[in-house]
Amino acid sequence: MDITKFFVSRRNDALLLGDYGSYRKQLSRQLLTLRRRLGRSTPKGRKYASKEPITAEDVARQPEFIHLLLLTCERAWAHALYMKSMHSADSSAKDITGSTRKHIISRLHRAEQTASHLVEILKSNEEIPSHSRTVWEARAYFCMLYGGLQFESRRWEGCLEAYSEAHVLYTVLGKSSVANLTDVFFELLSTTVDPSIRYAAYQLRLPRTLSITKIVVRFLKADSEFVREALAEDQSVLGEGNPSTKRGADGELKALPKTISWRERTVNLEDANIAQALAAVSDAEQKLISTYTSNIDMTQKERAAAYDEVLIPSQDAVDATKTAIDELTADGVAQDDQRMQALQLTRTAVNYALVGWRIGRHRVLCGRDDGAQLESEPVKKQRNATGNPREELSVKESNGKKVSRLRERVALYDTILQSLDSVKVLPGVAADQALLDELNAQRSYFASLRCLSIAHSHSLLNNPKNALALFARASSLLPNPSSGHLSANPTSTIKLVNQQVTPSQASRLHVLLEGFVARYRALVEIQNLTTEATKAEKSKLTGSIPMIERLDEYPRNGADLSNLVIYPPRLRPVPVKPIFLDVAWTYIDYPGRNPEENIGPNGVVSSAEESVQEKKEGRKGWFGFGR
Repeated sequence: MDITKFFVSRRNDALLLGDYGSYRKQLSRQLLTLRRRLGRSTPKGRKYASKEPITAEDVARQPEFIHLLLLTCERAWAHALYMKSMHSADSSAKDITGSTRKHIISRLHRAEQTASHLVEILKSNEEIPSHSRTVWEARAYFCMLYGGLQFESRRWEGCLEAYSEAHVLYTVLGKSSVANLTDVFFELLSTTVDPSIRYAAYQLRLPRTLSITKIVVRFLKADSEFVREALAEDQSVLGEGNPSTKRGADGELKALPKTISWRERTVNLEDANIAQALAAVSDAEQKLISTYTSNIDMTQKERAAAYDEVLIPSQDAVDATKTAIDELTADGVAQDDQRMQALQLTRTAVNYALVGWRIGRHRVLCGRDDGAQLESEPVKKQRNATGNPREELSVKESNGKKVSRLRERVALYDTILQSLDSVKVLPGVAADQALLDELNAQRSYFASLRCLSIAHSHSLLNNPKNALALFARASSLLPNPSSGHLSANPTSTIKLVNQQVTPSQASRLHVLLEGFVARYRALVEIQNLTTEATKAEKSKLTGSIPMIERLDEYPRNGADLSNLVIYPPRLRPVPVKPIFLDVAWTYIDYPGRNPEENIGPNGVVSSAEESVQEKKEGRKGWFGFGR
């Protein structure tokens, strides 16, 4: 009987849509139905009477009595967790004290007592061997509930002893189970047992560098018959107490890395969490290589999605390193301390590796040769013929969709450039000139690819001049393959790519860009000649302008000596004597002008000055208007 699968499946199904309160109500309904079926319910209208305890004979006669005990344990556990969650939701409350805490402990004690009774029944059952999987699952379930009781009672040593036994039993069960049950056992270990062990060890002020395995070895009760039976079946379950081991995805124990190297420097890994995260990264990398090797016909998106298996543990390694640095900083450790220096070097190494995997994923998404070639993707459309089923047709991709793909590719290049810039701010990078030269060469390579993609989009939009300028710019940005700044021997394998750029890749791109520049230089020259020829044809049709009026233009096709001037000249208006000279004539006394006498209508002689003054007073506005 799969005891673990029985309660885990019910927990997941109930908590998926509800909380611990709804789970408790659901268990109460199931208990009532099961009691009626087993004949152990109180008839309606009668006074309640205590039930007789379930015995081994009952279980031998009807195995559903095991379900009755499990549902009783789960209901008491769900009641305790519901009260605890309600108190946690209240932000004003500080800690659980008084009657609420006693009630929670009482419910957990009821669940633990029922689970203990289940273990005794299964042990005394002659049909079930004492070393069977069912008994082990019941014992592990009891240890988990008992550890939770000790956890709420704040008895940390008892908590570690119970959870250590549960850790050993679930590990052995997970390694010897079928595939669908292995995930169930390891999920319990990762979500409930191991975090509780880590917190209880923290309360006992144990060093954070101790691994889970080392803590389990320290607090495991060797006199327990279940522990002896489990260790007799699998001696490697504890890794001989060595904290430098880790359980892989297949349940096998693997050695954890003890050191980490970065740019010819090696430091020890004192934090167990960082070592476990780096071991997970190594396992994920090997899994990715095997995936690429076994699936050769993977699509571009599938190959990029496979990188997520490495990115997730790499990010966990970065987070573990940051947490360790923050803890040392909170403890007042100086930056020049050896432990802090080792962690800073580890931080640079894991961040550089994470950036490399991210860039590798983006390079896979860009396509073949890092997206240097403009390839068309066939578009499949369906047509409906009369009387025939729908047929798929491969239609050529339109220029608009190509430009859209190029826009996405440019966004990927921008992300790659930002990732390379983030590496430069890591500790120790600024002082490494060789690494800076390599990063700058890699940045120039991807910046050249970015200009190349934009040039392709301009070529699709029929802008050869802009495309030529961008191709020339990409060629100038490309690093020299023989400069020595590129990695001649990349650290990644042939199947996997990261931020490393080889001289051969730069050489291929250089040859490609030279071809594009020569081609579009010719296209631009042809376009210019075509434009000039068109202008010359238009000028011949509309009548050419004589050479004397086009002295500021250079005759590319030679001077037209038959059209130097227009002869005989035509009558054309020529601007002379600006009008403001005539207007100023009556207001300005020019040198050499003598005033003349004027004879009035009555024969009175008046000087020219008086007449001018009268006229001057009589005029209003320009040109004499406005009278």
